[in-house]
Amino acid sequence: MAKWNNRKSQPEQQQVVDLSKPIVVDGTHLIAGRLASNVAKLLRKGNRVTIVNCDKIMMSGKKFSIIGEYEEFLKINSIINYKHGPKHPRRPDTIISRMIRGMLPFEDKPSGKTDFARLRTYIGVPKEVKGLEKIQFEKAKITKDSSRYTTMAEISRYIGGTNF
Repeated sequence: MAKWNNRKSQPEQQQVVDLSKPIVVDGTHLIAGRLASNVAKLLRKGNRVTIVNCDKIMMSGKKFSIIGEYEEFLKINSIINYKHGPKHPRRPDTIISRMIRGMLPFEDKPSGKTDFARLRTYIGVPKEVKGLEKIQFEKAKITKDSSRYTTMAEISRYIGGTNF
């Protein structure tokens, strides 16, 4: 019987999280999917997260295939009127925020919408977060040479993104 009770007797270690300051993530040379999953986990815990340098985030794979897949995605639209949706992001910061939104329970739970409201994405580094400490996720860093990756700025340029 002691074997079963052993699990409950151990005190859980709670990590103290400072919710007053946002966690600033520098997206330079980070893989997009791994970055998005780590940020989604932070948002689910209740942190405010700001991602800077979204134009320098990398997508793994050949540039030709990535852009081809995204152009196929852009062909999905309404037959009646384009204003009826779906809206396709073309700027690097909105592409990343949409990617993170897909990893949250946005449609299913109200908590997913409040989690998403705590996310900020920027191209470059704005004045508000210049003085704050920036972190990078070790698991999301690129490990091979950068020629195997494509930046979000390049993808955005090919698909018609502006304002960066």
